[in-house]
Amino acid sequence: MLIYIFYFFIAIVTIQLFYYLGIFGKFAFSKPQNITQQSIPVSVIVCAKNEEENVKKYIPLLAEQNYPDFEIVLIDDASSDETLEVFEEFEKQYSNIRLVKVQNNEAFWGNKKYALTLGIKASKKDYLLFTDADCYPTSKEWITAMTSQFTEDKTIILGYGGYEKERSFLNKVIRFETVLTAVQYFSWAKAGLPYMGVGRNLAYKKDEFFNVNGFIEHIQVRSGDDDLFVNQAANKANTTIAFNPEGFTYSKPKHSYGEWFIQKRRHVTTANHYKFFDKFQLSLFYSSQLFFFLLVIVLLSFQFQWIAVLALLATRYTIAWIVMGFSAGKLREKDLKIWFPVVEMILIFTQINIFITNIFSKPVHWK
Repeated sequence: MLIYIFYFFIAIVTIQLFYYLGIFGKFAFSKPQNITQQSIPVSVIVCAKNEEENVKKYIPLLAEQNYPDFEIVLIDDASSDETLEVFEEFEKQYSNIRLVKVQNNEAFWGNKKYALTLGIKASKKDYLLFTDADCYPTSKEWITAMTSQFTEDKTIILGYGGYEKERSFLNKVIRFETVLTAVQYFSWAKAGLPYMGVGRNLAYKKDEFFNVNGFIEHIQVRSGDDDLFVNQAANKANTTIAFNPEGFTYSKPKHSYGEWFIQKRRHVTTANHYKFFDKFQLSLFYSSQLFFFLLVIVLLSFQFQWIAVLALLATRYTIAWIVMGFSAGKLREKDLKIWFPVVEMILIFTQINIFITNIFSKPVHWK
């Protein structure tokens, strides 16, 4: 019996090495990106619901971007605080700000995709750049860095949206999970199989939106204006990535495990609507992670082929550590490298917890 478990362990290690070397290595060992300013007309789109304090701080950072031809489309999604009033003041202050006021619609009440659709239709430029109301760009070259990757063929750009560094251990867990997610969608995009992006930093040509009839195919799913759209519209020919640090965005992370857990539950629920292959490859990666640790424990407990088991354990960890280290460096998250083994274990059991919890209850979405 133990010999079959050992063979299964070898297969699991092989799968893990395939992911880290064959897929994630495509991003980890890629060359740095240079940015060259283009004169592409851009509409920066921000949808906000009850984000009064955040938009006060972050909209001026968008308005001050060093880019020759852009507008900012501010969408107030029926906020109950002073968000609309703040937007109206910015509209008076900046000539390139366009304001879209969304009233609650009985058919689409509380649906962010409805609000975004109105904003996209109101935009006047051919290229769209999205970020969230609680996000801010790292530099005045954010628009330049993101749009520099547009070509005649590449009309969907996947960017990186990180979280601010804080001193808590939870912050390291959140940032590492964000890095791992980015490594996955960047790497699969480079492999010619893009499957998601994040609304904190995403760009595409407006034609791509209308080519798939916008969000209509998944309008009933409250979340997914970013990853479900990319899952539907992106392909090898039209999608690329942008990872120059000048083009990153950041936002404040959750400050309690419970809040972050709820956020991740929503993300996992949305992933259930991905294409079959994308769900399969994600499930295979996370299940192989779990089986890797379980099988190590079983085999070492019985001291079965323990030298070979330790050798495979060391090989997998060394390669994964190197790949994640290079990737973290590209995303300006170098401090996370030393925490890889501990944080990985926490994320695995968090995924199990989310899976079990989502079976018995539905997560709360955009209100």
